[in-house]
Amino acid sequence: MTYSTNRIAFQGEYGANSDMACRDMFPNMEPLPCATFEDAFNALDQGEADLAMIPIENTIAGRVADIHHLLPESQLHIIGEYFMPIHFQLMVLPGTKLSDIKTVHSHVHALGQCRKIVRANGWKAVVAGDTAGAAKLVSNSGDKTMAALAPRLAADLYGLETLAENVEDTETNVTRFVVLSREAKTPPRPVADEVVVTTFVFRVRNIPAALYKAMGGFATNGINMTKLESYQLAGKFIATQFYADIQGHPDEAPVARALEELKFFSKELRILGVYPAHPFRLAQNGSHAEDAEG
Repeated sequence: MTYSTNRIAFQGEYGANSDMACRDMFPNMEPLPCATFEDAFNALDQGEADLAMIPIENTIAGRVADIHHLLPESQLHIIGEYFMPIHFQLMVLPGTKLSDIKTVHSHVHALGQCRKIVRANGWKAVVAGDTAGAAKLVSNSGDKTMAALAPRLAADLYGLETLAENVEDTETNVTRFVVLSREAKTPPRPVADEVVVTTFVFRVRNIPAALYKAMGGFATNGINMTKLESYQLAGKFIATQFYADIQGHPDEAPVARALEELKFFSKELRILGVYPAHPFRLAQNGSHAEDAEG
């Protein structure tokens, strides 16, 4: 795939986790900060960037709700995934003491992932647009009663001092990102130990047990469905859309049969992407298999 701008869009300020994910996975591309997820989608859609790095779920905070609405409505395609262990540092203006802090600022998900330290110190949690933006806010404020929860890179970028490291509630704090492109980049059918992920959304027909029947094809064809989530459309409880990830390629016979059965019981089905599984996913699959055998 050729890139015209060599930029990859992300939501947030420089130093955010999404920025770090961009630098890790695409070190030769220029990260492009965007104020909102919608802005990141638009930057890619309008050609201001070649790719976008978008967080879709976290092991603690759960799914990033906005993405489940923005992605199906866009014409963008998932071409890859990236898993990143998340660590938050408590950062302040130089010379600030722990006892000086009254408010701690960060993205709503970051605050949710660091509840213990906030509660233990009786600080007021204040929601910011993103983690690095919170660090920038503290840096510009000159107020030693303010602290930020942000990735390590943000402290370096905004001249802050780290008072406590890795303050997240659990060590198993991992965010999954998806890489978006204007063009689909479907890999060939996997061989040997290769694993491909297919992501799709669907809406079942309004008939009894439609979801049960729609899912039956994946069970009978031995397809591993790693994610199935539902959410309402247009604020209506009767309009439900499902988001799913499976391990397998649409060109493989078992997957093709399962998708054909799903189509029969669905009034809408759209594949959002077919892409190689990230090594982190494969390592997790291996550990789960060992647990099952033990």
